[in-house]
Amino acid sequence: MGIFDEGVFLGRVRLDGRGYPRIVTVREGKVVDITARAAPTVRDICEMDDPVGYVKAAPGEAVADIDALLAGTADGVTLLSPVDLQAVKASGVTFVVSLLERVIEEQAKGDAGRADALRGEILELIGEDLSQLVPGSDAAMAVKAKLIEKGVWSQYLEVGIGPDAEIFTKCQPMASVGHGADVGLHPISTWNNPEPEVALIVSSEGKIVGATLGNDVNLRDVEGRSALLLGKAKDNNASASLGPFIRLFDGDFSLDSVKQMDVALEVSGQDGFTLSGHSSMSQISRTPESLVAAALGSHHQYPDGLALYLGTMFAPVQDRDGAGQGFTHKLGDVVTISTPTLGALVNTVRLSTECAPWTYGPRALMGDLAGAGLL
Repeated sequence: MGIFDEGVFLGRVRLDGRGYPRIVTVREGKVVDITARAAPTVRDICEMDDPVGYVKAAPGEAVADIDALLAGTADGVTLLSPVDLQAVKASGVTFVVSLLERVIEEQAKGDAGRADALRGEILELIGEDLSQLVPGSDAAMAVKAKLIEKGVWSQYLEVGIGPDAEIFTKCQPMASVGHGADVGLHPISTWNNPEPEVALIVSSEGKIVGATLGNDVNLRDVEGRSALLLGKAKDNNASASLGPFIRLFDGDFSLDSVKQMDVALEVSGQDGFTLSGHSSMSQISRTPESLVAAALGSHHQYPDGLALYLGTMFAPVQDRDGAGQGFTHKLGDVVTISTPTLGALVNTVRLSTECAPWTYGPRALMGDLAGAGLL
């Protein structure tokens, strides 16, 4: 029995020549179109009191075999990002390993060649096991004071152990790409990496209804030059990947399941280079609930809900092109992010200028749904 027989999954596909994206689930090895006037978008289902009950009971029509769809061989059917009208947000510096690497990026000023030497210097200077610190706690504030005294305080340490989490916009609604698509790097970047993450699906009321996998593509040199370049580093054409499906929370899969996940990463390059890593959600320094609360509440509403990347502990330091140079992507890299409970999200790295342009947004979707009598 595979994962798609064990859980309740929700996603989106495009059928060649048939207009608007279709809402689908997986039943007995088949991808089933459940698009209906009662819920013509994924957003509508995620806003329901019982999304699982709706998806299980919804009548539908099989449009593809799940194995063929995931392999990219389903005739006339393309898997899309599983979210549509939701905002796509991300939280950063939520793991100690990535915290250290962000400090290194800042100190290196975007120069990958300086990173290796800086890593040892900063570790020696900090002299603290930051993994034991609760962000915002008295102990964390004492470490903050010590680091300021040593002259190594950083904006990344501020959001890593300080009271406030980093929450930023990853892309606009409907701009994320799905399993099998290309992911984009801005052409100005020469030092970059994948960020394998879990993304939570959250309703407008703040209810966490499910989870999916994500690649929060990162341009280390751009963000390292200045935190004010975060938008340029993070939000580019095809720079946000989600999928393959949302797994909805039910009796067998819950937020507790997410907290125990190990997220695996594999990068396979056309140059023969391979890279493997993993991110253990049990080591996150801020709870998923606290990150959702930092994004959505009385201070900020999302009427269509949101997808929230939870951050990664994966920090690639394996040398690819020479000693001390660390890792960076090359065009054509195939990135696979996977967990036993959510499946695998696979994308190929291109320049953002060479990925398919984003042309189908909320206005186009609303027009197509209205034309089909679904609104």
